[in-house]
Amino acid sequence: MQLRTLGSSGLLVSPVCLGTMTFGTPVAEQEAIALTHAAIDLGINFIDTANGYEGYARYLGSAGGVAEEILGKALRDRRDRVILATKVAAPLGPGPQDRGLSAVHILRELERSLKRLQTDVIDLYIIHWPDRHVPIEVTLQAMDTAVRQGKIRHFGASNHSAAQLCEMLWLAERQHGPKVVSSQIPFSLLRREMQHDLPFCQRHGIGVTPYQSLQGGLLTGKYRRGQPAPAGSRAAEKPDWVWKRDDALFDRIEGIEALAAEAGIPVAHYALAWTLAQPAMSSLVVGVKRLEQVQDAVAAAQATIPPEHAAKIDAICPPPWRLPDPVRG
Repeated sequence: MQLRTLGSSGLLVSPVCLGTMTFGTPVAEQEAIALTHAAIDLGINFIDTANGYEGYARYLGSAGGVAEEILGKALRDRRDRVILATKVAAPLGPGPQDRGLSAVHILRELERSLKRLQTDVIDLYIIHWPDRHVPIEVTLQAMDTAVRQGKIRHFGASNHSAAQLCEMLWLAERQHGPKVVSSQIPFSLLRREMQHDLPFCQRHGIGVTPYQSLQGGLLTGKYRRGQPAPAGSRAAEKPDWVWKRDDALFDRIEGIEALAAEAGIPVAHYALAWTLAQPAMSSLVVGVKRLEQVQDAVAAAQATIPPEHAAKIDAICPPPWRLPDPVRG
């Protein structure tokens, strides 16, 4: 795989990032360790986790930490081969300091993540969700402290809009602090709400690392109109994590499948390749349960979408509305 730059960080990352949200349940520890080792051997050098990840056992306010603990064991003798990212902000308990982006929560949870991951430094520390109760200046000061202490190298944001990223960049310049270098957003052929944020990220050195590029498996070809969810699929195991499969959705899915067939590549490869071709894309965070899914994602990084498909894709999965330019049309 040809490595890509992660925004302005100077880090080179594989175009596929191993996502670990399934680690714990349904992917048990030994399977998860084997998957991690196999992904590294296939050339994946970027791994994404979060302090709240524990697979399907996750619920609002549960303690989390399971995926980080598993990764700590998996990377014990391979830490120098990967760029490691984890996140902070998710609720981890009932107390007022058990969530969010206050300095108290960030710096406390950073220490816990370092311990679970068995590492001295996290390459990319990600703000998991916006926190409307904490001024962003406070959060950035905590990130600055962590960088100066040598406990994180760079920081990124997840589930933030371009407007929020813009404020972070402005405050970083004003406070002489570290700049946000990555943006992790939900983005796929079926979910293009943040399409117009991508050029902003490209202009300002923010590498985009989207999640749900296969939209919970909907873009893998496994779901068929009028048929129940196949055994072992996310819709069968965790139905509230997958969109309702109605006729309107299948109209779009089948349209994409037809384009993939026209291009001569599997629909999952088509969906991932299209996402990788969008502006500012650094790496796709792909959650997996089996080795074949890792291999499939790596193969997809080599696929290309015919240029003439752009208009066809927009007809099937329209980009979000944009105010017409009164000067340039």
